Amino acid sequence: MKEKIFSWIEKSTDLIVELQTELTKRPAIAPESGGEGEFDKCLFLEEWLKTHGITQLERYDAPDNRAKNERRPNLIATIPGQEKNSRVWILSHFDVVPPGEEKLWHSDPWTVIRKDDNPGPRLIGRGVEDNQQGLTSSVLAALSFCKQGLKPFHTIKLLFASDEEVGSNYGINWLVKNHEGLFQKDDMVLVPDGGDPKGECIEIAEKSVIWMKFTTYGKQAHGAKPDLGSNAFIAGSDLCLRLYNELSGRFNDKNPMFDPDYSTFQPTKKEANVPNINTIPGEDIFYMDMRVLPHYSADNVLSEINRIKSEIEAKYKVTVETNILQLTVSKPTDKDSPVVKLLAEAVRDIYGVTPKYIGIGGGTMAAPLRNIGLNCAVWTKTQGSLHQPNEYALFENIIGDAKVMALLTMNSDHSA
Repeated sequence: MKEKIFSWIEKSTDLIVELQTELTKRPAIAPESGGEGEFDKCLFLEEWLKTHGITQLERYDAPDNRAKNERRPNLIATIPGQEKNSRVWILSHFDVVPPGEEKLWHSDPWTVIRKDDNPGPRLIGRGVEDNQQGLTSSVLAALSFCKQGLKPFHTIKLLFASDEEVGSNYGINWLVKNHEGLFQKDDMVLVPDGGDPKGECIEIAEKSVIWMKFTTYGKQAHGAKPDLGSNAFIAGSDLCLRLYNELSGRFNDKNPMFDPDYSTFQPTKKEANVPNINTIPGEDIFYMDMRVLPHYSADNVLSEINRIKSEIEAKYKVTVETNILQLTVSKPTDKDSPVVKLLAEAVRDIYGVTPKYIGIGGGTMAAPLRNIGLNCAVWTKTQGSLHQPNEYALFENIIGDAKVMALLTMNSDHSA
């Protein structure tokens, strides 16, 4: 079986180009980023899969009145295995980030371009690596069985989700919250959405992610009469620096599994306050992106934030409003769990590398599933061009990853 599967995948270059081209020409950008969502992209893929023989399809659409047809689609494809109750999920996402500065692109971001020079034969376009490489590889792995009338040992469940780039509230989080029983405790889950150029890093842990908005309310006054006001900018600036310094000092453990190996508390976005120079601002807004090592309690972090906030309010006679924009806490996956062990074996087989187990600071779709007790591994062989201009995906990575995914769904000796 293994040789037949691999031979079919290796001859699938035309399918790769076709699928990547059609997916890319349908921008799937979240409403928060100025787009209409993922509906058109999902509709295309649904029909394309049917045409190519994957017909067991289910849609789970999350309502969102900002999006096209007021829906954020989540599509599941099932390829029945010899053991119907032993299931391997491969999770990819429809949505992509905007192109950014289009002047930095050498071609139209939404038109796939093929290049065969250094660093190797590849496809260029927004989304081709993040996350269409994982999506395309998972489809190839599934089709390698369907096209040849072969049945995988494990039942294959492909999830194509919405909304991963801006929080997954209409994607994996929505599915976990609204469709109890969709995922089962013994399911094995692969998320092909993070890795390295060698394909050796298997992510089994994530930092907690806390995004917060801080709004400081003071009292507006003339620049020549500061005593008549309360400068929200000064108070907010002091708050910002204290949060950065004190949280970094309080939660200062290190874990070599992560890079960086410590918790990060970074001020990021800053909103404009008054439009003129000679007015004391009565309102000031900034945001923080915090990535916290998983052994720390998010509640303890929030408690420290509230302590610092209260002291700033008393010192400057202001009011500080805090809004949590994202809070994701993830349990780690045991490196001896079945999915990690099978994945490591497949990676060694295909890429000839010794896997190493890492943690990351970014959030993935694995987090909410880990939190309900599922074992998840995040892995792919990636060049790291995601979110950059001239994003690209190597053919060898798409094909190699498809082989890894196919091996993951076979039984232990990779036979029929």
